[in-house]
Amino acid sequence: MLNAVNWDTYWLYVLTEIALSLSPGPAVMLVIACGLAHGARRSTWASLGILSANAIYFAISATALGAVLVASREFFVAVKWLGAAYLVYVGLSALFGRPSAITVSTANTGGRAPRDLYLAGLTLQLANPKTLIFFVAILPQFVDARLALGPQMVWLAAGSIVPEFLILAGYGWLASRARTVAADPRYSRWTDRLAGVLVLGAAALVIGVTG
Repeated sequence: MLNAVNWDTYWLYVLTEIALSLSPGPAVMLVIACGLAHGARRSTWASLGILSANAIYFAISATALGAVLVASREFFVAVKWLGAAYLVYVGLSALFGRPSAITVSTANTGGRAPRDLYLAGLTLQLANPKTLIFFVAILPQFVDARLALGPQMVWLAAGSIVPEFLILAGYGWLASRARTVAADPRYSRWTDRLAGVLVLGAAALVIGVTG
């Protein structure tokens, strides 16, 4: 199993993933918003949703279907706008103090919040065609044709998902440090507005994807 990948190129792949995960894109914005609204532990649900979408795109990219979807303008447009519309709804809800996955002043502390956060992360990442483009256009460059494909894909998946989870969890934890102030009734509405702006910013980044 240790000989399943070319380790020289594998670590370059992992470093590429780390650099991309650290950049302040839509996923990071959503996790920060969730960390502010719900704390580090619950922001993890948003991270899990994001990584679930990555796993789906990873599986698609391993088949010929990935190349077909990348070539389909209609697919990109539909996914981009449907996902962005959901993010705009979540962002505006928080901005105006209405119940949503990231609203502090009317936060639901019951069992639905983790599911809502997971759905927000899953939807955001599925709505970002750049994710699929990365896996279809960049991932093959790190696949060694001399080695078995299956074990390589397992290692490459781990090299993508594990670092990104740790980085997103770190962003959620950092945002949660302001949680005490954010949840104070005197400041919760301002937190809602900030979280709403962050998610609207994520939606704008998704909309800005060419396609």
